[in-house]
Amino acid sequence: MTFKPGEVLMHDGVRVTSPARTWLDLANLVTVDELIAVGDSVVASHGTDFPRPKVPLATISDLNPMIAAHPGLRGMKTARLAIDEIRVGADSPQETKMRLALARTGLGEPALNHMIRNGWGQPAVWPDAAYTQHRLALQYDGSHHSDARQVRLYDKRRTVTERPGWTEVRVFKEDLEGDKPFVLELVKAALQSRHRSGDVQNGSRGRGHARTDT
Repeated sequence: MTFKPGEVLMHDGVRVTSPARTWLDLANLVTVDELIAVGDSVVASHGTDFPRPKVPLATISDLNPMIAAHPGLRGMKTARLAIDEIRVGADSPQETKMRLALARTGLGEPALNHMIRNGWGQPAVWPDAAYTQHRLALQYDGSHHSDARQVRLYDKRRTVTERPGWTEVRVFKEDLEGDKPFVLELVKAALQSRHRSGDVQNGSRGRGHARTDT
């Protein structure tokens, strides 16, 4: 293997490949969707207004030149397919899987970690994904989040989310399985419910927007 300047770093006294180069090397070992999930993890970041601020290991602008610098590397087709679907804001592979399932349908791509403010204008909750035009918040909850204390926190989060007029949809691991994951039906049902209640505003499709007629 050959490395260009900046692709090998020292970490705790050990020579390691940079996050961007590691992402590219994995392109020969994983599927496109798995490489997207790795990319989401690498570029994940949160500002200081987020409950847990986070600095990215690398940025999308770091990944693109890496592809250009190694046109003959094995797995390059996978890398080129994956790069366009990497987004900042997904904090786990399951969140990436949820985003991709929604974005690849007529529902459109949701916004990630959109800030919902309370009645005093203060940051209150950051949904994993959201259709902001429809005030629909999606929260992915893993199976390890079922203890009594966590349930109370979820109930509090739902109350805080819905007080400003949003709807929260909880999504579980099994809702993301299969060729037509159940999360699609969950979102469609929630959008239709909001549409019937007259809470939906007209607007164009795009990231963070969803159709109600799919």
